[in-house]
Amino acid sequence: MASPQSDVELQSLSNLSTQLRSENATALPARQSTDSRAREIEQPSLPPTDTGMAAWLFLAGCSLIQVPVWGFSLTFGVFQEYYSKHPQEINGDASNVAVIGTTTTGVMYLLSPITFTVLSRWPRLRRWVGPIGLVIIAVGFLISSFATSVPQLIATQGVMCALGAGMLFAPTTLYLDEWFVRRKGLAYGIMWAGKSIAGVALPFIMSASLERYGSRTTLRAWTVAIILLTAPLLYFLRPRIPLSRTHTVRRMSLAFLRLPSFWMLQTGNILQSLGYFLPTTYLSQYAVDEAHSTTAMGTLLLALFGAASVPGGIVIGMLGDRLRVGTVVLATSLGSAAAVFLFWGFASQVALLVVFALVYGFFAGGFSSTWSAVLTELKAESPALDTGLVFGLLAGGRGVGNVISGPLSVALLREDGWMRDGRWGYGSGYGPMILFTGATALLGGWGWLSRCL
Repeated sequence: MASPQSDVELQSLSNLSTQLRSENATALPARQSTDSRAREIEQPSLPPTDTGMAAWLFLAGCSLIQVPVWGFSLTFGVFQEYYSKHPQEINGDASNVAVIGTTTTGVMYLLSPITFTVLSRWPRLRRWVGPIGLVIIAVGFLISSFATSVPQLIATQGVMCALGAGMLFAPTTLYLDEWFVRRKGLAYGIMWAGKSIAGVALPFIMSASLERYGSRTTLRAWTVAIILLTAPLLYFLRPRIPLSRTHTVRRMSLAFLRLPSFWMLQTGNILQSLGYFLPTTYLSQYAVDEAHSTTAMGTLLLALFGAASVPGGIVIGMLGDRLRVGTVVLATSLGSAAAVFLFWGFASQVALLVVFALVYGFFAGGFSSTWSAVLTELKAESPALDTGLVFGLLAGGRGVGNVISGPLSVALLREDGWMRDGRWGYGSGYGPMILFTGATALLGGWGWLSRCL
């Protein structure tokens, strides 16, 4: 017969067992709920930055899309020469044709601060801006093929097409900033190299098409080519980091505007751009007028400039990953200025113009690749800095110089030599333009002073 004490102990054990079963039953749904929430929060691992197939494929697509973005502005010198020979297509007004080209690049650059700021603050708009930009480009070029005057070409090619190209350029460049971190300079250099490669091939293609089919058919063919090339790329050019469903507006810090180094680098960027675009606009015409060469040779010089910009952009971008930004900017500016003063200034034969196109293309053509070093330098000084916003401001500064250089080039170009002997480039009607281009190239190194601050 069991004792009363044993009965009490058995009853206690039974109650404890019941309590444990109850707690386990209550805890199991809680653990299941926690595990379920954890699975919902977990996301697939992101592809690596700087390496891997995904990053390099994106960089390839980002480089290829530079063709529809910058292709027309890079080859406008060919169109300018064509319109000067066929003034009847623009009602005989060939004097202001150069304004079309400077307006095109100017609008694209000046639009950058707006597009990059908006797309940095509202990232969800990026997926729509690119396709809309493509539609605007295509419609703009198609309408321009029916234009019969310079103002109409300025409105369609200079403004409308440039607006679409700027909208196409911004989101893809912002995505590139997500894919490359340590090798950002190399990535930007390769991206700008895609632009330069377009400047190598397209002048020959456009020149041949203009001579054989005329401007109207050429512009319509260019419209079709842009659509066929760009539409598939827009599908694959996607962000590395998925957008959050809960955060649609990003806060942006403007603390970098108080940094003296930003303003020094931006000043050098603007000064360099004042003269940068003049050789690509007038080099082909200079070869015909002063070096007594052919139109084909003028086109070849533009192609050589673009070809030299390919390794120039990559090398300068790589240097930006390893050296201080002031050092890279100074080296680029000195090389550009030396090319202008020594080769273009003393050029009376085509051979020296070839050397100028190669040297100037390498150094000046790669100047935009220094922007990656600018972003790295400013990011170190102001960690909250939004690199997309600063990139847009740098592009906008380049646009300021480009817009000013358009009407300024008309004032610098003289009908006859401005020196008594009329020798070399300095003695020709292009002499003031040559000196101005060399001076602005040298002043592009103003950003070097930022290292002294």
